[in-house]
Amino acid sequence: MARRRTGPKSRRGMNVSEPSPKERILALAPNWLGDVAMASPALRALRRRFPDAELAVAGRSAACQLLEGLAWIDRLIPLPSRPGSAAMLRLARVLAPHARTAAIIFPHSFRAALLAWLAGAPRRSGYAVGARSFLLTDRVAPHREDGRLTPVYMALEYLGLTTALGCEDDGKGLELHADPEHVAAVRTYLRRRGPIVGIAPGAAFGPSKQWPAQRYAAVADALTERVGAQCVLMTGPGEQDTRQAVLSAARHPLIECHGGEPSIARLKATISQVDLLIGNDSGPRHVAIAFKKPVVCIMGPTSPRYTASPWERGEVLRVDVDCGPCQQPVCTTDHRCMTRIAPEMVVDAALEWL
Repeated sequence: MARRRTGPKSRRGMNVSEPSPKERILALAPNWLGDVAMASPALRALRRRFPDAELAVAGRSAACQLLEGLAWIDRLIPLPSRPGSAAMLRLARVLAPHARTAAIIFPHSFRAALLAWLAGAPRRSGYAVGARSFLLTDRVAPHREDGRLTPVYMALEYLGLTTALGCEDDGKGLELHADPEHVAAVRTYLRRRGPIVGIAPGAAFGPSKQWPAQRYAAVADALTERVGAQCVLMTGPGEQDTRQAVLSAARHPLIECHGGEPSIARLKATISQVDLLIGNDSGPRHVAIAFKKPVVCIMGPTSPRYTASPWERGEVLRVDVDCGPCQQPVCTTDHRCMTRIAPEMVVDAALEWL
């Protein structure tokens, strides 16, 4: 098994009316929550390069909620998932006033590049992947080694797109904002009698990224008994089965800070208050990095090169197996990349950071 130790307000809103005349830059956000967090340094670089421009970010509702509260984003525009042809035309009309100067296309999809083209952005910066290069004006070559496409940390990949517009990275890493009202609500659930440990057992990518729920329960019990940890269970919409599996298997109760209605705003607020996050290679991991919290990440089927952050503190636990990294959302064998990581390994790593 490999253990990698790593070191280390808002002009916002959902109003999409015609902005005042000035430079207007549109960023099409990534789709996955973790990728959105990893795009924050590139978005901040755009603001630094164009301090007087309107910076609008369009993406799925979850992406907008994650970026909500960042002072250097002027406008957040929620988009539906996988819109059809008619919806694409309607969205292009909505986005057109916000793309008068340029559009930065973070997703690799043809659909995202087409949307920027339909919106009439005169400059369209994106990676030259698939069959979409003719839709781009600033074609950025994807990362290659010895002529082959190779993974690269996604935050650095996204920063690569902004260099076409003359942006420079400030080196400060991922950044998100936790709403003070949600933070205050989270604190009503927490009474600091010991270290606060976040437990994030979900993974939107698919079940192949999920370490067994019963093992998360075992880790929470061990930390409760050994160091008096307050373990906070963090699951999102659609993860009710995972949440219930952890709660049912645990001998000691876990705290739930979502008030019965999981939300991204409450997730950010909760992570901002923990001393350590334990979870899969999924969105909460990158939210924790943005809030400068140490992470014990249990990684299975995905390449660590996509997420090897220079700003992360904590440990990545993974086992090299002959079938991985497979990058598949559903395991077709025995899930050995995850099941060979024992609860004791996770507990030991956690104790080093508490």
